[in-house]
Amino acid sequence: MSLFKKIFSKAQPKDIEKKKETLDKGLEKTKTSFFNKLTKAVAGKSKVDDEVLDNLEEVLVSSDVGVETTLKIIERIEERVAKDKFFGTDELNQILREEIASLLSLTHVNQDSEFTIATKNKPYVIMVVGVNGVGKTTTIGKLASQFKNQGLKVVLGAADTFRAAAIDQLQIWADRVDVPMVRQDMGSDPASVAFDTLESAIKQEADVVIIDTAGRLHNKVNLMNELTKIKRVMEKITPNKPDEVLLVLDGSTGQNAFEQAKQFTKATEVTALAITKLDGTAKGGVVIGISDQFQIPVKYIGVGEGVHDLQIFNKTEFVNSFFR
Repeated sequence: MSLFKKIFSKAQPKDIEKKKETLDKGLEKTKTSFFNKLTKAVAGKSKVDDEVLDNLEEVLVSSDVGVETTLKIIERIEERVAKDKFFGTDELNQILREEIASLLSLTHVNQDSEFTIATKNKPYVIMVVGVNGVGKTTTIGKLASQFKNQGLKVVLGAADTFRAAAIDQLQIWADRVDVPMVRQDMGSDPASVAFDTLESAIKQEADVVIIDTAGRLHNKVNLMNELTKIKRVMEKITPNKPDEVLLVLDGSTGQNAFEQAKQFTKATEVTALAITKLDGTAKGGVVIGISDQFQIPVKYIGVGEGVHDLQIFNKTEFVNSFFR
């Protein structure tokens, strides 16, 4: 299937070009920067030697792929070069593309092509975690909009009760998307909000529940206890909830995003990632590195501020965007 066709197959004809343009524009800085750096790294070389590999290593690290993942990629390329003494720089782009795709394939199996949920044991509960400022609440609003457009009934829960602004911001999104939201006063027990949200969603026969949580990392023990408590109280209503723990990371922050992923995966069982703010950065390699290092699939990418600028992550299209 051609580029963008899978993502936009259900869009109205008049919307397709606009959405394609948005995604193209959003990834332009990433792919241009990476491709230009790669071109310079092999300039004047007819074969892949130690100097080319050193330059390639620098390109990958500067694109926020991460040191460990970069070394893994370089080692794989070295093995392939050793087998073929005539391996040249003309083949490097293709080999690099294959190795990156191979890494992503380890975590992206049977990847969704649209905003769907499991049909069993409704409502499908998504608990969203992440520090303040990464676009967590905005991602929740966009998810709610996308699910509603699929004909699903959505309920939001404002369990970030430590900041009045967080509750108000989520309310703005709930009003904008026209979905119900469960809230309590600032300072209320987050687990109590989660309990009320799930209970309300069941009464309304909702399909999807999305619960916002506090974006704090100042004390990992408290964070772990809080998230564990939220899970425990929801399981009093229905077992095995939440169905998904979605960690939202800011793709423009590079190594800070790695550190956040490290802390949150220690605090709770993260099952999926959303990487935001890929519209204004040349650091798209963070998607590759975080997915590889934490063995968690990237489910969504944010490429703009609009409601429809949250996209399903497609590993093939993403990798190809680096080499066009």
